[in-house]
Formats: sequence, C-alpha cells, structure tokens
Amino acid sequence: MKLAPAQLGKHLQGALAPVYIISGDDPLLCQEAADAIRAAARQQGFDERQVFAADASFDWGTLLQAGASMSLFAEKRLLELRLPSGKPGDKGAAALIEYCSRPAEDTVLLISLPKLDGSAQKTKWGKALVEGPQTQFVQIWPVDVSQLPSWIRQRLSQAGLSASQDAVELIAARVEGNLLAAAQEIEKLKLMAEGGQITVETVQAAVADSARFDVFGLTDAILNGEAAHALRMLEGLRGEGVEPPVILWAPGPGIAPAGQPVPAIQPGRTAGQSLQPGPPARLGQAQTADEQGPATLLRTTLGATAARGPAHRCADQGPGRRLAVDEPQSVVAVDGWAAVGVTCRISTH
Repeated sequence: MKLAPAQLGKHLQGALAPVYIISGDDPLLCQEAADAIRAAARQQGFDERQVFAADASFDWGTLLQAGASMSLFAEKRLLELRLPSGKPGDKGAAALIEYCSRPAEDTVLLISLPKLDGSAQKTKWGKALVEGPQTQFVQIWPVDVSQLPSWIRQRLSQAGLSASQDAVELIAARVEGNLLAAAQEIEKLKLMAEGGQITVETVQAAVADSARFDVFGLTDAILNGEAAHALRMLEGLRGEGVEPPVILWAPGPGIAPAGQPVPAIQPGRTAGQSLQPGPPARLGQAQTADEQGPATLLRTTLGATAARGPAHRCADQGPGRRLAVDEPQSVVAVDGWAAVGVTCRISTH
C-alpha cells in the first residue's frame, strides 16, 4: 500500500507494518524517512538490527533465511535491505515476492531503493512492494525549486531560527538541488546566528554555494523565460563539467522539424500552454529571434554554452536562419515564440 511521506510520522505512532519500502532519489529525504522508521522500531522493542546490501553478488536466499530464523538476542528484529541499483534481477524479484506474501513474524523489513519508474511498478515484484497488503510503500519526491524557500523556512523554524525573506531566498539559491547541503548549512547557521535571527549578511558569510543543476531543469527555466535563473544554471552546469552538446540536446521536446507548423505566437502564455494544439504559425509568420521573448533567451543560452567550450563554436547567422545542432536544420518553438534568427552548430577543430 502507498503511504504519503507527510503521513509517515502519524502512521509510525501505531503498530508497525511488516514491510516498509523507501523509494526515491533524494539522499536527505530518503535518509530521514528511514531514520524515522528505525526510531519507531526501537521504541517498539525491535532491538536487533541486520543490514543486507543487495549488490550483484548478493545471495537472496540470505534474506529469506534471516526471516525464517529465530532471533538469538531479541524478540523483535529490524531487517534492512538496501538495493542501490533498484533492479533485483530474477532471483531477487522472486525473493521479494515470496517475502512480501509471507513476511516474518516479529520482524520489520525496511527496503531502501531508488525511485521506481512506472514500468518497474508494473512488474510482479514492483506490485508486491507497492500494492502488497502488508507493505507500506513511501515514494519520496524531490523538493521543487518553487517549494524550496518554504522548505528552508520550515527547517529553520524546526532549528529555532527565523530569517528574512531575502535571506531565505539567498539560501535557496546557494543550495538549490542539494538538500544535504541545505541541512548542513542550517546546522552551521545555528552556531552563527545572533539571537536566532538569520540575515542576508549572515548567509553571505556562512553559506557556501553548493547548488546542483541538471539539463532538464535548465530547459524548464528557458521555457518559462527565467533568464537570470537559466544563466545561473548554465554556469553551474559548466562548472560541473557538463559538455555543450548535452546542454544543446536538452531542449529537444521544443524542437519541431523544418517546415512543420509551430505553436501560434501568443506571448505571456506558459510553456505548457503554448505547446497545446492550436492555430499553427508557419515560418513566414514567426517572429525572429531578434525580438524579445524566450526564444532570445534560448539563443543567448545556447550561444553562451557553446562559445564557452574550448573545442566548440556557436555562430549567429542573423535573421531568417534556423537553429541546427550538427543535424538537418530545424525550427525551435519555445513558449509560443519561434527562434528563426539563429544558426547554432557544434563543430570541433
């Protein structure tokens, strides 16, 4: 059965389920959910703990044997199974199905694994974890960038701290995509804050820039017309060593083949709205990239990305040209704007 992360604390106040599954890709949130289950197990007398790391050479029979054997040191046990690959294989799948169908008595099994995609959840072993009558499946979702300031304010409050809105936004900018760093920086601020109050000056002096970005988030920022955020993400990706071709590939969903209809030009609409079916605008009707809008941002971002790579070059050929990335030329339609004023090719020398 599925259990929302927000309901986990209340659920753990009652009798524990035989099997818990923590699934997600954020290390901090997954760790805290697992810690909450461990703490509840200790409070309810599950004093013995065994940990199994299911790597490629793991003997899945060990898990079943542990469940079937009697404890030597305590009446109740906590078994932990860590599956970092998220793929148990045939033997592992059979073992998970068998255990979930007949879980051991006086035993709690805590399974930790990465986010299960839709196809994995539809397999027999995935259904045994997600839909099993004696399982509690906790899906951990990452904190969205728009929710990050609220998350930080809540953590500061839990730590007995308060902060101005500017200070919260500065912390969010410096730890975006890295909640582990966010938690560590808040612990540091507890030692430096005077009277429990966090100011912008305190953040500037204490909080390091630990933000982490990905190319998909960069694409979202471009499509939403967030110029400053997109350029900051671009700089971060460059610092992490992401190659320009990867960044140029990311806006793929917004690229339409040359000669095909592109979304009608309706400034002010969101990216999702602009990509909805509607009256098409042909190339002759599209605005050029010299006009303001997300298309200009896309040109600037792509140009800056390619130009900064020592072995790559991006050339602006002027109005009327199309965007190409070492492929047949295509037209880019972003948030209702058509970027027909850019030619951008990757070339190595």
